[in-house]
Amino acid sequence: SKDLPSVEALRDYRPPVVTQIYASDGKLVGEVYEKQRYVVPYSTIPDHMVYAFVAAEDAEFFQHHGIDYMGIIRAMIRNIEAGEFSQGASTITQQVARSFLLTREKKISRKIKEAILAYRIEANFSKEYILYLYLNQIFLGHGAYGVDAAAQLYFGKNVEDLDLAESALIAGLPQAPSNYSPNNSYSSAKARQRYVLDQMAANEFITQEEADAAYDQKLHFV
Repeated sequence: SKDLPSVEALRDYRPPVVTQIYASDGKLVGEVYEKQRYVVPYSTIPDHMVYAFVAAEDAEFFQHHGIDYMGIIRAMIRNIEAGEFSQGASTITQQVARSFLLTREKKISRKIKEAILAYRIEANFSKEYILYLYLNQIFLGHGAYGVDAAAQLYFGKNVEDLDLAESALIAGLPQAPSNYSPNNSYSSAKARQRYVLDQMAANEFITQEEADAAYDQKLHFV
């Protein structure tokens, strides 16, 4: 725990965002950015989007205090069965700690630091604020960072206008944005969407009937 960065830095979240250029009549004529990101308040993100990410990335998010011990045990068992280090069992809070405060080096020492910082983050911030950071920061393919940029990139909508089917597809991207992007492989994107919807049903965020209907829904990409 020595010399770890302060979690207080997370309180003032001001990432680089898109600069939008408007004509005198108010029409948007262009955007300038290095990373396509539009920071949106947590209140504008639909519940089904939040639950889709939680189900896919960290099903025990609302119960744990930064570290999912049972998830670590499950990942260890799967890694032993696979004979390789294929799962890391990082919670959403640990992902926030890594993204904002640490490097991505694959070392045991970094994982320990990540866990300590995750515990401190949970002690200082609400679950909603942690999700606000996570959902605005995460990379979701093709230069899009955060859920609003992804909503505009894939569906031509603002995040608050996404339905369950669209939200589940976006929530399936973080594990491998290039592999699961519908722009690169529609079949892989749909397979991942199926996983997210089934996880949402298994964790009782939605019913299995709602999951099946969302999977069968026709998607319109831009």
